[in-house]
Amino acid sequence: MQRRNLLKTLGMAAGGLSMSSVTAADNSQPKRVFRVAHLTDIHIQPHLWAGKRFEQCLHHLQNLEIKPDIILNTGDSVMGSHGISQTKASKEWALYREIMSSENSIPIVSCIGNHDIWHPSPGMFGDGKKRAMDEIALSHRYFSIDQNGWHIIILDSVQSRPEGTGYMATLDEEQFHWLQDDLRQTPSRVPVLVASHIPILSASVFFDGDNLKGGNWVVPGSLMHTDTTRIAKLFNKHDNIKLAISGHIHLLDRVTYNNVTYCCNGAVSGNYWMGKYHETNPGYAIIDLFDDGSFFNRYVQYR
Repeated sequence: MQRRNLLKTLGMAAGGLSMSSVTAADNSQPKRVFRVAHLTDIHIQPHLWAGKRFEQCLHHLQNLEIKPDIILNTGDSVMGSHGISQTKASKEWALYREIMSSENSIPIVSCIGNHDIWHPSPGMFGDGKKRAMDEIALSHRYFSIDQNGWHIIILDSVQSRPEGTGYMATLDEEQFHWLQDDLRQTPSRVPVLVASHIPILSASVFFDGDNLKGGNWVVPGSLMHTDTTRIAKLFNKHDNIKLAISGHIHLLDRVTYNNVTYCCNGAVSGNYWMGKYHETNPGYAIIDLFDDGSFFNRYVQYR
């Protein structure tokens, strides 16, 4: 997909992004050029406290002293997924859209999470992924945008298993080759942020479930990318890749490998709206991007 300027992607008028996020002129210090609010794993549902607390999260980030320029939602916007009726799935998406419309004024870019893909049985996705794309207004399941001197790549990390027994985290061949071309076409001076729903690399996967089997750690292919080695080798060819963010695990971690930092940034819903998940409270991340390619990622509790 041809790269597009974020303003055009979001259908915004030029000048619509707040410039208050740029630091005062100081030649000795990096300048913040863009502020991202990273929301993930919202898991909206029409019961419990989901709707009201999601509103609380949106109000919190919009009332920060320096308001984010964009919301980057890395998936699982709804509880949904397989095994529920299409009627219930539609109600969840309607609630999500209603809250985003009435309680949020910040542009949003999203990617697909496994819970966003409705399919009535644990088999193949069918048209479930296309339905999810329609709900979050995606014309393509992976793409890239350029904004304020940074290149932002949105990936589709959720693929159905060939045998039709659930999903796995990987890039299909078409997407991987697109990623190769996209990185090759990005000037080496332009810093890159990569976003996916499922982590490319994470330490939290060792704490999500009982993954010690027979004295060996076994990380399920649904928790972390099965093609991590392949992606890392590609990243090693591009020194301008600075940060890769994700959700899915509902836990908070930061791993740096070969000068790329991987941040798994918790979950807006915490433990599916039942408090914190292990040691991680419900929250979102604020990511400040600077003109020298540096960044600052911090987790924010909104309650």
